Amino acid sequence: MRYTDDLHELFIADDSHDPLDVQRPSADQLSQAFDSMIISASGWRKIFAESGDEEDPTEEVSSIDRFLAALIVLSFSRHLAKERQTILVGLDARPTGRLLGEIAVRLLTSLGHQVHYLFITAAPQIMAASIDERFDAFFYISASHNPIGHNGFKMGSRGGVYDGQTVDQVAKIFRALVDSGSESCREVQQLSANVDMMRYQKSLASSTQDRLWSSTFYRDFALRTATGSPEAAAHQHFIEESRRALQAQPLGIVGELNGSARAASIDHSLLSELGVTISLYNDRPGEVVHPIIPEGKNLDLCRSLLEERWRANSAFVIGYSVDNDGDRGNIVYIDERTREARILDAQSVYALSLISALAQSRLRNPQGKLATVVNGPTSMRIDAICALFDAAVFRSEVGEANVVNLAEQKRKEGWEIPILGEGSNGGNITHPARVRDPLNTLLALLQLLRSREVANLWFSCLGRSLPTTYSLSEIIETIPTFITTAVVDNDALMIVNSDHGKLKRVYEDLFEQEWPEHQKMLAQWSITAWKVEQMEGTLLRQGVGEAYRTVPYTGGYKTILLDDAGRQIAFMWMRGSKTEPVYRLMVDVEGKQEALHDYLLEWHRSLVQRADSADHS
Repeated sequence: MRYTDDLHELFIADDSHDPLDVQRPSADQLSQAFDSMIISASGWRKIFAESGDEEDPTEEVSSIDRFLAALIVLSFSRHLAKERQTILVGLDARPTGRLLGEIAVRLLTSLGHQVHYLFITAAPQIMAASIDERFDAFFYISASHNPIGHNGFKMGSRGGVYDGQTVDQVAKIFRALVDSGSESCREVQQLSANVDMMRYQKSLASSTQDRLWSSTFYRDFALRTATGSPEAAAHQHFIEESRRALQAQPLGIVGELNGSARAASIDHSLLSELGVTISLYNDRPGEVVHPIIPEGKNLDLCRSLLEERWRANSAFVIGYSVDNDGDRGNIVYIDERTREARILDAQSVYALSLISALAQSRLRNPQGKLATVVNGPTSMRIDAICALFDAAVFRSEVGEANVVNLAEQKRKEGWEIPILGEGSNGGNITHPARVRDPLNTLLALLQLLRSREVANLWFSCLGRSLPTTYSLSEIIETIPTFITTAVVDNDALMIVNSDHGKLKRVYEDLFEQEWPEHQKMLAQWSITAWKVEQMEGTLLRQGVGEAYRTVPYTGGYKTILLDDAGRQIAFMWMRGSKTEPVYRLMVDVEGKQEALHDYLLEWHRSLVQRADSADHS
């Protein structure tokens, strides 16, 4: 029997089809497929398109990769340690996801678990639903912002992905299964062939009902994050206040969803309920019309759509576009002076969300012990904003699980942390959520734009009076000025061949050798000293050398440049990606000192390049 998604009439599965009824791979083939995977707390990813082309939109997955995916499912199940667990399964909207979802649901059912299959669903939605105490874990199939031919897996529970230690435990089980080769493949093939058909059919038939339930749960959870309260009365009050404010001063939002999983989520219904005029485009899952990562030129379509809607209706001043699993979204806005839509850089997206969240927290608790948690490459504009709210800043290594876990640690120490995230990619996580969510960003902007009390506190922190009317572009102008290397800048990426530990060791030697000469040039920008911060997981250590990092030496590395008073003027940051085969660089500079930014970035890249070359000379 064929099962179809009622929402978009998309094919889910045919229960008579066994996706593992194909030739088993050899041990060498399986090992090679394993070696091509990137495994981290942010997700397990590889190219699953059968052609091996990362831009191939095919639905076909090779028999080798089908078995690799099956062993990942088996690893996840064995980590859970007992049968009859209740598991949420979902996927983003990339083409290979449907077949991988079929494998996951079939095997988990055969392994004795109760599976609730949400099919195509946004990552924040399945993770919010996993908070419900009925569920023991979630298994989500996604490669997030990677190109369309990639796919991967995120595992977790209680609203967030597993931390690095737990991921390592699952990966160890996976490695052992791969090493056992034909025996493991035979096991998953038998499990798939012998699935309890009645239980499997029930999971497939209940997919639409389960997703509708998860949408309702997600809607309530989104309102909880916006209000800071689990009470329905608080949610209703927020809705009514929002509708009143938007009746007096309408707000229109354009969503360019690029065929993502957000197209199957609550964006239109929730924003409409709040009184927003909302127009969605490319809002059929799988309707991918441009590269997935929502940055740089990939936001041009959203920008042009917003301009078009604004010219017809001046209430439309915000647009957003998202990645394929719908947890990463960036913003475009109307600049009234130029009468054009502009792309808001990722660091400023987080800055605006931070201003909104800190202002709301200060209004509720003026004397609270307030802080935010961000990753290493988040711009120092965040520190400047927090200083105005008398709030602290804590930093972790890049990775959503790292900032979430550090925030939880700091809450146990008595800190109030209403917002956290990775400013370097624009993502913000509003407590109690444990994952990035574009809806949280949009609701933060809504409160900043339509709650005069929130905006007034920010202007008061700046020593200014709030104008009678104000626009988003006017608020953007109040963000402390910094020049920061964009993630999509060509100079922000390098391919390195060295072991990261050796590269950092040579980088440090070169930096110290060259510092006296560069200090002469840097003195014109009042830079006279430096210090180093190294970040691994939730730990930040200050100091140079391997004593301040641990094997395999893949954490974030930041050189902070200081003036005579010890004030931070700029930083140079680097880290090898754990989800893509690239080495990332960033420079952040206070003020409009573009020449300083370019000087530091050139030196930074040169140091990395020579450190990499030295390891192979």
